[in-house]
Amino acid sequence: MKLTDSVLRSFRVAKVFRENSDKINCFDFSPNGETVISSSDDDSIVLYDCQEGKPKRTLYSKKYGVDLIRYTHAANTVVYSSNKIDDTIRYLSLHDNKYIRYFPGHSKRVVALSMSPVDDTFISGSLDKTIRLWDLRSPNCQVMGLMHLQGKPVCSFDPEGLIFAAGVNSEMVKLYDLRSFDKGPFATFKMQYDRTCEWTGLKFSNDGKLILISTNGSFIRLIDAFKGVVMHTFGGYANSKAVTLEASFTPDSQFIMIGSEDGKIHVWNGESGIKVAVLDGKHTGPITCLQFNPKFMTFASACSNMAFWLPTIDD
Repeated sequence: MKLTDSVLRSFRVAKVFRENSDKINCFDFSPNGETVISSSDDDSIVLYDCQEGKPKRTLYSKKYGVDLIRYTHAANTVVYSSNKIDDTIRYLSLHDNKYIRYFPGHSKRVVALSMSPVDDTFISGSLDKTIRLWDLRSPNCQVMGLMHLQGKPVCSFDPEGLIFAAGVNSEMVKLYDLRSFDKGPFATFKMQYDRTCEWTGLKFSNDGKLILISTNGSFIRLIDAFKGVVMHTFGGYANSKAVTLEASFTPDSQFIMIGSEDGKIHVWNGESGIKVAVLDGKHTGPITCLQFNPKFMTFASACSNMAFWLPTIDD
């Protein structure tokens, strides 16, 4: 089944889960699309089975809190950042609920975490104005790379795991080659600075051709990953309280979607820039997290509740 405007417009909430007492700050689908794992401000980690459509397990990180949870390539393991006590990144085995390693180094809150799509390296960006490159296998957790920047960074790997992009100070995108990042960025794209909002996230499309910049304002930007040209600016959704709302591509790189503070999801065609759907998730709060399943025709959205969506037509 192919994603089209009409299929997207047909999506409805199939299941709602009320496992959390506070907002879900992040979730991540497993690469095979079979599970999704969430982190919440209530210090819990909830693992859901996407095929059976039910929560499987709940773990807690009461002491350190949990945010920016990401699956690694090893089955049943995740990395996540802390939002209490310290700014150490933790590598957790879900199987026995034990920490495998800690990655200390950041001196302020970690605001970006991206796992390489091809190996055991990951990058983190922090309010301490650094981006650090790590290797999960490194027993002494030495940082492999450290970049000092001019402001708050957001960062992400490209789909091939060869380069990563850093959004710095909400006004420029820098591209680094992983094999020679110590030489500095090989491309820098300066954007028009907008003092009304901050950049909160950066993602590549699966085809590697586009970069999506999310903000805590009421617009998101789509840029050409090679030239740095702004292709489209998408707006017209509610975000009056400067909430961090996650924007995402669909797996075919054709559509862009974002939630809003009023529980609705807005979807645009990336090529034409036209809004193709507004879906009502009936969420009780702002939709802070939104991602399409990488393998199946379903997506998830979250406030303090988690919703699974399915299409209601076969195109």
